[in-house]
Amino acid sequence: MPRILLCSTTTGYQLRSFGDAARELGIELMFATDRCHALDDPWRDNAGAVRFHETDASVAAVVDAAATRPVDGVIAVGDRPVVMAARVASALGLPWHPPAAAHASAHKRLARERFAAAGLPSPASVQATVDADIDRLSRGLPYPVVIKPVTLSGSRGVMRADNAGALAAAFQRLSALLARPAIRAQRTGAEDEILIEEFIPGREYAIEGLLTRGRFDCLAIFDKPDPLDGPFFEETIYVTPSRAPRDTQQAIENAVADASAALGLSHGPIHAECRVNSRGVYVLEVAARPIGGLCSRVLRFRSGDATVSLEHVLLRHAVGDDVSGVRRESAAAAVMMIPIPRRGMLRSVQGDDTARQVPHVEDVRITAKPDQLLEPLPEAGSYLGFIFARAGEPEAAEQAVRDAHGLLVFNVDAAIEVRPG
Repeated sequence: MPRILLCSTTTGYQLRSFGDAARELGIELMFATDRCHALDDPWRDNAGAVRFHETDASVAAVVDAAATRPVDGVIAVGDRPVVMAARVASALGLPWHPPAAAHASAHKRLARERFAAAGLPSPASVQATVDADIDRLSRGLPYPVVIKPVTLSGSRGVMRADNAGALAAAFQRLSALLARPAIRAQRTGAEDEILIEEFIPGREYAIEGLLTRGRFDCLAIFDKPDPLDGPFFEETIYVTPSRAPRDTQQAIENAVADASAALGLSHGPIHAECRVNSRGVYVLEVAARPIGGLCSRVLRFRSGDATVSLEHVLLRHAVGDDVSGVRRESAAAAVMMIPIPRRGMLRSVQGDDTARQVPHVEDVRITAKPDQLLEPLPEAGSYLGFIFARAGEPEAAEQAVRDAHGLLVFNVDAAIEVRPG
């Protein structure tokens, strides 16, 4: 039975989907997660406890485990595990993204530098740290600008500033976010780094793809129909297939392939984000992992006479199968990442059963828990949940998730603020 090493944080939504696909395919999953090492296999899945900030020791432990349980392929779920997965693959001689490329893909400043060095369209930018003199840095910038952390994902900490005063306020807010214990505990080595770059106008798209020994295959292009112009950049709706003109879609595919090559990525899944305007395609990032959260459920593929999940395709690719003939289903699909309306304690969600009855809606999944503290962007680290729809046309799928969202009622109490005496 083939065996795949799945590197993931313990909060990865996709683990169950990978487990279902593995059972269908007769593949064994070997997990490496950052769970508590003091507990003895609490979830009974034979996972190895690793520390993504202690890469050398974690890689050595996984390689030792693979000596008795040989591994045929590697997949990383989430941004933090990609470097460790790359190093394990390199140590075991398995095809995957090189470690340096995986590291650059998860570090916004390094990615920008590689894109610019390859001659790809890139915004003007300056780098800073949380102790920088922001008043000095703000002089002469090409406003509007976007300030962002270099390693956080999901638009967390990303803000637009239209002038020096707004930039100073955003810098202070981002510095406070990066000082939080939960952020510091990640110990990426880049918690103090900040990137300030010119704002890129245009429509935004997401791309799901696969690299096979350097060859790029586009699995899907998602429209992001809501404007993402700031001051924060909360992603809400993905719709596929894209309604962009075919020449625009081809330009997007070409740009993502070029950006992947510039990073040095070569084998495995990628998830990319880009903006398109009259000057061309600006690739914002190419992550060495599949789409995050529950969003992968919006994708279905035809493989022979069967309809299969994204995880099914990725597992087949990881064990060396040729999946170049797999194509996305003909139906249109949309997913809404339910935005957080305001800061506070979630008490309940009403209307989800009614929302599921909206034509074309397939499911409404509320992932936030009662009594959970909710924070909107730019501090937010999660969504309230997800709405999925499938229809004959993209417009109908998009409207379905919007209509379903309009039926949801979120009961959120004000958070109790505890201030030091």
